[in-house]
Amino acid sequence: MRRGKVYLVGAGPGDPDLITRKGLDLLRRADVVVFDRLIPHALLEETRHDAELINAGKEPTRHRLAQADINAIIVDRARAGKAVLRLKGGDPLVFGRGGEEALACRAQGIPFEIVPGVSSAFAVPAYAGIPLTQRHLSSAFTVLTGHEAPGSGAGGVNYEALARLGGTIVVLMGVKQLSSITRRLIDHGLAAQTPAAVIEWGTLPRQRTFVADLETIADKAREQLVQPPAIAVIGEVVRLREAGVAWYDILPAELLPTASPVLAGK
Repeated sequence: MRRGKVYLVGAGPGDPDLITRKGLDLLRRADVVVFDRLIPHALLEETRHDAELINAGKEPTRHRLAQADINAIIVDRARAGKAVLRLKGGDPLVFGRGGEEALACRAQGIPFEIVPGVSSAFAVPAYAGIPLTQRHLSSAFTVLTGHEAPGSGAGGVNYEALARLGGTIVVLMGVKQLSSITRRLIDHGLAAQTPAAVIEWGTLPRQRTFVADLETIADKAREQLVQPPAIAVIGEVVRLREAGVAWYDILPAELLPTASPVLAGK
């Protein structure tokens, strides 16, 4: 029996062409692909015809598989000599539980490899025309989850420090908690007039971007019926979108990436 291995691969933020070349090559050769809900589903067409495909997607109110079950599946398939590819949205180590899955493999003596992906934390703002850093505006950015694990304790978000830090703030998985997040930032001293944006379905043809100030961005998102997946960007760099950096939203419809040139060249 050949020795199996697990590959923790980032699929990118949505546009299937944003997967790395290495990730795509491994995907095409894997025996087993365990994939998340928000991976670009066009990528599943790149798998071998005989590959086992396992949907491990988690929805906000329903988990198809518990994390312990996902860990057990990738370990068991690898122990059986399979090349197991765990395909995760964005980057596997940015709020993706890739570290937990790596530790599960290590505990069972299963070899693994981590293949970084393009994170939505910077790719989605880029598609919305919002640079996270800009000379004289922002020399740092902070990425936080809007969906903290219960009992995060010392590992939770320190909103007081965050409000003092300045720079750009990116909130992932936070559309449902946006009102609470923005209120906590304002309560800890961040100016209510700070520019803010919410970007829904970033990097995809259905992308929508809404801009307001920190005090009203949650109301704007609610009025526009914004749903996950969506991220928020807070900081002076948001002004650069309307200053001329926006590019994707103004592309003619015929130029939007409805077909993937990389995938078409399989």
